[in-house]
Amino acid sequence: MRDLILKMSISIDGFVAGPNGELDWIFSGDEEAKAWSVETVWNASLHIMGARSFRDMAPYWATSTDVFAPPMNQIPKAVFSRRGPAALEAAKAAAGSGGGKALQPGAESWTQAYVASGDLAEEIAALKAVPGKPIIAHGGAGFARSLIAAGLVDQFVLLVHPIALGRGLPIFSDLAAPRRLELVSSRTFPKGATAQVYRPA
Repeated sequence: MRDLILKMSISIDGFVAGPNGELDWIFSGDEEAKAWSVETVWNASLHIMGARSFRDMAPYWATSTDVFAPPMNQIPKAVFSRRGPAALEAAKAAAGSGGGKALQPGAESWTQAYVASGDLAEEIAALKAVPGKPIIAHGGAGFARSLIAAGLVDQFVLLVHPIALGRGLPIFSDLAAPRRLELVSSRTFPKGATAQVYRPA
């Protein structure tokens, strides 16, 4: 059975994006933190995400030459959408065409993404039952909140950035009660970001 890892960048005050989805603070230019993140993303046999993240990611990564592009393109995808496959056809088409840019190796994985539109817990259980390396969930915030609230996350991989946003999008706000976590590992990078890995206690 595969573990489900939730990998997110997060501010020290607990937000994964600004109030309007701002993410510029994530890109600190810390090369060691980036290398760690790329290695982490490669350690997956499936990437999962919510529909909004899929619509943002699919056309971008299909043509990107960023260091994250190979694992983001070459590892299979599943996208969660209550509205079903038809809601994602435009994003899949955009990823498949490249918008006039050259498609990167593995870009077809975006057009082949499995669309999960059933019960969240049942869909996750079915994906976990397939043998292989872990499943990595990328969000967005609403999707991450749903996974956390339902107790579906086996490991939290949080890259904590040295910034306080004051307000923004949280991922732990839908918990019915406090949930204790056990720290598995911690690593600090030169520009102050810290990789914190937790499991449910």
